[in-house]
Amino acid sequence: MATRSPDAAQPPRVGLVSAHTCPLAQPGTGDGGGLNVTLDALARGLASRGVEVEVFTRADEAHPAGSQLAPQGGYRVHHLSAGPPQAAKDDLASHLCAFAFGLAQHPAANQLEVLHTHYWMAGWVGRRLRRRLSAPWVHTFHTLAATKNATLAPGDAPEPPLRLIAERRIAGDADLVVCASPGERDGVRRHLGAPSSRGRIVPPGVDTSVFYPPGAAGSPEAAALPFDPAEGPLLLFAGRLQPLKGPDIAVRTLAAIAEHEGPRPARPARLVVVGGASGNGVGATDPSRLRSLAAELGLADRVAVRDALPHGQLAELYRAARAVIVPSRTESFGLVALEAQACGTPVVAADVDGLRHAVGPGAGALVGEHDPRAFAAALPRATRGPRLSTA
Repeated sequence: MATRSPDAAQPPRVGLVSAHTCPLAQPGTGDGGGLNVTLDALARGLASRGVEVEVFTRADEAHPAGSQLAPQGGYRVHHLSAGPPQAAKDDLASHLCAFAFGLAQHPAANQLEVLHTHYWMAGWVGRRLRRRLSAPWVHTFHTLAATKNATLAPGDAPEPPLRLIAERRIAGDADLVVCASPGERDGVRRHLGAPSSRGRIVPPGVDTSVFYPPGAAGSPEAAALPFDPAEGPLLLFAGRLQPLKGPDIAVRTLAAIAEHEGPRPARPARLVVVGGASGNGVGATDPSRLRSLAAELGLADRVAVRDALPHGQLAELYRAARAVIVPSRTESFGLVALEAQACGTPVVAADVDGLRHAVGPGAGALVGEHDPRAFAAALPRATRGPRLSTA
């Protein structure tokens, strides 16, 4: 396909590709997370600037094959048939050829001016199609296999060799690699051999019309709080429930706090966990296992596990919380930490690349080890001052 000639009467056309998850999926459940939020926000932002945005993703049980306009988004999403709709993420690599074929044949892929792939699976497809589509190819990794393998949670399985090889080839061939932080760009250079000149840092952001401090102008959505913040400090964990994200560390952090509080605290700390089981979290850090862990630690009445929430309701929880715990083993950019800070809530986060970049000075505390007692010890330091100001 040839790139179309510039035409002032015709808007530019950009193709965004996410092979393994749809930007319309609820973040915090299944494979939906920061990538989904970022992709949706990018597509909306480009569309609002007059760009014609085509998003290509795989059809699954929630999103059957076909095309649809994103609700209030101004962009189109094309769900391509590639393997069984119910296929698990770990099995999708064997269906990438079918996805690439479907994308190459799709009418909306004709005359794209930029192809922007997200995550290594989409990058594999982009590398395969870059010459056929005749468009500059931009890639965003979101996470790197080498970084994940170096920071595995106990019992977690390493990323497969196929991904390691694919990421090196993607980094070597893409016209541009977009990174969320200096740490990610350094990782792309160190682990994948890509020159620093090929990487561009585009820090993530949040929608401040949704995520804003208490008392700021806005129209908050009602969030059913499982605990009354007036009766004791409310702590929050938000994200996909898998060992990588450390929701079990958040529960054990509350146990360390409870041990310090004594048997009958006047204002006991409580924890709300928001999210759904993801990948290898089933049976390890899923809702039932986290509730069982809380019961084993004597905290059944002080831990509430809730399904993932729409952004407006999640923002209300951020504003109600005294602190947000982000104990991830690795993060490319730490979107939860950014959302919490935008809501005026301090963050106690693991001292890893993405979070190190996301947690601003005076916005909380970074913890250098994945030890619940270390997180518990950092909380007083993070919350001793007034709520954060985002002015």
